[in-house]
Amino acid sequence: MASPKTQYVCSECGATSAKWLGRCPSCSAWNTLVETAAEPAGGKNRYQALARSQPVTTLSEIEARDFDRTPTSLEELDRVLGGGIVSGGVVLIGGDPGIGKSTLLLQAIEALSRRMKVLYVTGEESGAQVAMRSRRLGLDGSQVRVLAEIGLEKILATIEVEQPDFCVIDSIQTLYSEQLSSAPGSVAQVRECAAQLTRTAKSTGCAMVLVGHVTKEGALAGPRVLEHIVDTVLYFEGDTHSSYRLVRAIKNRFGAVNEIGVFAMTEKGLKGVTNPSAIFLSTHGEPVPGSCVLVTLEGTRPMLVELQALVDSGGPSPRRLSVGLERDRLAMLLAVLHRHAGVATMDQDVFVNAVGGVRISEPAADLAVLLSIQSSLRGKPLPKGFIAFGEVGLAGEVRPAPRGQERLKEAAKLGFSIAVVPQANAPKKPIEGLTVHAVARIEDAIEILRGM
Repeated sequence: MASPKTQYVCSECGATSAKWLGRCPSCSAWNTLVETAAEPAGGKNRYQALARSQPVTTLSEIEARDFDRTPTSLEELDRVLGGGIVSGGVVLIGGDPGIGKSTLLLQAIEALSRRMKVLYVTGEESGAQVAMRSRRLGLDGSQVRVLAEIGLEKILATIEVEQPDFCVIDSIQTLYSEQLSSAPGSVAQVRECAAQLTRTAKSTGCAMVLVGHVTKEGALAGPRVLEHIVDTVLYFEGDTHSSYRLVRAIKNRFGAVNEIGVFAMTEKGLKGVTNPSAIFLSTHGEPVPGSCVLVTLEGTRPMLVELQALVDSGGPSPRRLSVGLERDRLAMLLAVLHRHAGVATMDQDVFVNAVGGVRISEPAADLAVLLSIQSSLRGKPLPKGFIAFGEVGLAGEVRPAPRGQERLKEAAKLGFSIAVVPQANAPKKPIEGLTVHAVARIEDAIEILRGM
């Protein structure tokens, strides 16, 4: 009996090779080729366009219309999605095990079931387990249809019979197609099942949510093409030991990217947090040295986050450690602080932390980081109600941050009274209750700080 033919598939891009190679010839990634059984030739209808073919048309003649959205009744989730679910839209949501993906989607599908036909497909749990979670969350579930199945063909047949307007697939890594011989979760199976489900969503107008597993590095498992073919990619973030969760939009064809929704995990499921700034601000009775509040921008939402710095004597080999911010950027900012403001930390340990477990990637945090370091080094707290934001360049200049007026208005609304901002972000009209100090260089900001 002839042995089955094998091939090597890249776990990053899905490219195939007849023999093992150290480097993928398609995406140039190293050590990503995995041996799998060669797939038989598929049926004639496996590869169809996602939408019906249309005649060639001039772009200006095509009617441009907004997509109709259906709110999920979870305001924070609607914010991340851009206002609600879109008919025929496909959403991919990934996150660590146990972080709350299934809980959030069960709450959303329960709310949507009162307005449309819904279907919950579970491949990881039995129907009884889903029902048990629903009872624990206090959900009615009388309008939610549930299917416990991992066979793609059976799922597609059920969708054709039920004709739901909204469908959840939990999860895409558990499904398999009978047209392929590889195991569920393999590159070929994930790619084929996702493509078939996306094709079904586009042709029937059923909004679909695919739950995806993540690798130990935190990236979505499976081929990268999975993120390309869907309309929206959401990441569920947060520490499982904390009660707060963040849902972040990495890709969204129907809304803003990098938008975030903040949830609190309770006994009755995930509840939206209307004022997330309160989470990321410490409740000090009096100002303490090394603490500075930053107005950061997550998508379209201004948010206040407390940055804390601790400067301590470090000896001949001082440490540079940051949590929630880039460590390489911290080392660069310390060099700028020494060169242009005359504040030396060569023999000091410097630790910087963003309170609440939030990750800050925008460069507008530079000024707040440097002012918190200066405050800790001097041992003197910043004034009560103090905020700062702005990017600091290698030449010592303080560059403007996008949408500075909205940041200042958000700070004033929450009761902050003193702001140090880049000169280009200085408001043209005074903001009630807020004293704004506009600076052009980092030494100007340090000078203002010393005078407070």
